[in-house]
Amino acid sequence: MQQLIIHGVTLDGQRFRPSDWAERLAGVLSPFRPAGSAGGHLTYSPYALPTLIEGVRCVVVDARLRELEPLAWKFVYEFARDNNLRTSEVPDAAA
Repeated sequence: MQQLIIHGVTLDGQRFRPSDWAERLAGVLSPFRPAGSAGGHLTYSPYALPTLIEGVRCVVVDARLRELEPLAWKFVYEFARDNNLRTSEVPDAAA
């Protein structure tokens, strides 16, 4: 897996609320960055970016976050699970 996508739709098809959940989740993960990378306090981490996919708010989480900070990865994964959110994976192109 190269990326985990957390969709703002529950497993039973309901939109997840609040409407800014993706930005909030990505904001919590903003301190996690590649070594030596610069980033202001108002920028998202390249490992967790909010986006829209087919009109649905999502957070795209880079699998490298798991190696950089396992507890942050666990937090994101459990957030999706605890809120019954749909997830999908984008496989590594080399796999």
